[in-house]
Amino acid sequence: MIILIFEKLPTVLTAEELIDKAFKKASRTGRGKGVRIKAAESMVMTASNIISDNLLNNVRRFPNFDDMPQFYRELADILVGIDQLKMSLSSLHWASTKVKTLSRSYIGELRKDKNFAIIRKQAFGRIASIVREIDSDLKFLNEARDKLRKLPAVADIPTIIVAGYPNVGKSSFVAWISSAKPQISTYPFTTKGVLIGHFTHDRVEYQVIDTPGLLDRPLSERNRIELQAISALKHLGDVVLFILDPSETCGYLIDAQKRLLAEIEKELKIPIVVVTNKGDLKEVDADMSTKTGEGVAEIKAQLIEILLKRPRAQVSSHTS
Repeated sequence: MIILIFEKLPTVLTAEELIDKAFKKASRTGRGKGVRIKAAESMVMTASNIISDNLLNNVRRFPNFDDMPQFYRELADILVGIDQLKMSLSSLHWASTKVKTLSRSYIGELRKDKNFAIIRKQAFGRIASIVREIDSDLKFLNEARDKLRKLPAVADIPTIIVAGYPNVGKSSFVAWISSAKPQISTYPFTTKGVLIGHFTHDRVEYQVIDTPGLLDRPLSERNRIELQAISALKHLGDVVLFILDPSETCGYLIDAQKRLLAEIEKELKIPIVVVTNKGDLKEVDADMSTKTGEGVAEIKAQLIEILLKRPRAQVSSHTS
């Protein structure tokens, strides 16, 4: 099952956009009523319903962050801040309720007073004031929506994370073991595409992910956001495949590659399988060659064996 937590988040209108939408609709509704009191009532009710429903719909369409898979929860906190999201959503809920209450009060006044136009203008003014009061929350939520929608969609299945320096053969490995063309998406905090492949073995589906820009250089060179994103990966992955290039044709010394391995082992604290690549090169003794495919099937089988031995509660830990 693919997790699409943020894909359907709605566009959040600014205060002025929402007010303009509601009042234009209210004006058209009012023109259709013959009696002035009915027209005024209809206009106030229409405007309040559009604004209240729109605000409440925004609140409902955002996911419950407390029930969210930990991987996505941590990434959402990195990108936009969950506490601020909760506060802004609470402000929208408050405004939705306030507008409803206010409209009922003014409709009651309209039925007792003949100054229909004045009361209607007062109602519109109060409603607009409430919406403008939460304009910063509306803008924040729309910016958050744009960022969160860029998070890659991952499947709720056993997952292999591929790590190692650039050019060691990570993307080639994903392509070899994936039955279809891997999906490419990006994290909002990296400039490189995340490669996501899927394969099935004995009717069990697996996921393999290469995360360029995250697990491909020393953690000491990372900023705070990148370090938090790397930490979040432990909630997604069930096993890490770390690829070494003993030929050093990747451009990095083997000692530097091993230091990166040690850092990832310390940070992620999930099973790590270490393999060497580029066995197709002369005088290179390696476990596999992602150029020719030699040894790839054996590595894949080793990873599947590790995943099958892990308790199901751990394999699905990123959904808890």
